[in-house]
Amino acid sequence: MVKKHVDLPEGADDSGEFSHRVGKAGGTGNPEDYKTDGRLKNSVYEAEMERLQEQLVLLQYWIQSQGLKVLVLFEGRGSAGKGGVIKRITERTSPRTVRVVALPKPTERERTQWYFQRYVEHLPAAGEMVLFDRSWYNRSNVEWVMGFCTENEHEEFLRSCPEFERMLVRSGIVVIKYWFSVSFDEQRRRFEARNAEPLKRWKLSDMDLAEHELYVKYSMAKDNTFQYTDIKQAPWYVVPSDDKKAARLNCIHHLLSQFSYEDVAPEVVKLPDMKQMPYVRPPIQDQTFVDQRF
Repeated sequence: MVKKHVDLPEGADDSGEFSHRVGKAGGTGNPEDYKTDGRLKNSVYEAEMERLQEQLVLLQYWIQSQGLKVLVLFEGRGSAGKGGVIKRITERTSPRTVRVVALPKPTERERTQWYFQRYVEHLPAAGEMVLFDRSWYNRSNVEWVMGFCTENEHEEFLRSCPEFERMLVRSGIVVIKYWFSVSFDEQRRRFEARNAEPLKRWKLSDMDLAEHELYVKYSMAKDNTFQYTDIKQAPWYVVPSDDKKAARLNCIHHLLSQFSYEDVAPEVVKLPDMKQMPYVRPPIQDQTFVDQRF
């Protein structure tokens, strides 16, 4: 079902457009908030992230109070920043309300199931927001690029995925899809940084190297995926992510903007006094403690 192959110009990102960074006049509108390379200063980033994370907590309470079912998909190339934004979203929220799903490779049994079956059990119930760190779009991206699925399986996915997502929306699930877009040069820089740091080298997998080599084919996969699955009921939102910190702020800001939420955080409660009971604890010397090194 791939319609055409368009060679990307040097320096273009995976959306077919030349990569760019926010200029000093963009974003906050204050030139002093940006470094000379156009990236946000750390102090500005940290202050805005703190504000957005507070709003995410308020959104969490709203989702609980309204019984909303929210599903957020994060897709994109390796090192594009999906994991980083998911980490910031969940940093201050409750894992009982905001869950992360990052499925491993399917088992032999799962390979014989209906393709969407292993994902369905992780969909949100009322009062939950589920974040998919990669999702069923593995079929039209990683699997197709690496040859892990057949052409028939790929074509069937592109036919059935829009209908599957329309079914989710009709059932009352809010479906939000983000694609993190990173340029070839920036992806290479991030892979080189991982390779140079022993404590981060585990992040650089054989799959990452193969995907980097097949950058253009991955662009074809993304373009074809968008052609079939960028639907009105569940559109794609592209997050330019050459500047990781700006990408995190932009994505979280957009996520919050999708809801007309109100502050329904619980009021301050009075902590109870300890209830006295006729109980004598055993000697503390009977317990084994860790060494007090600090």
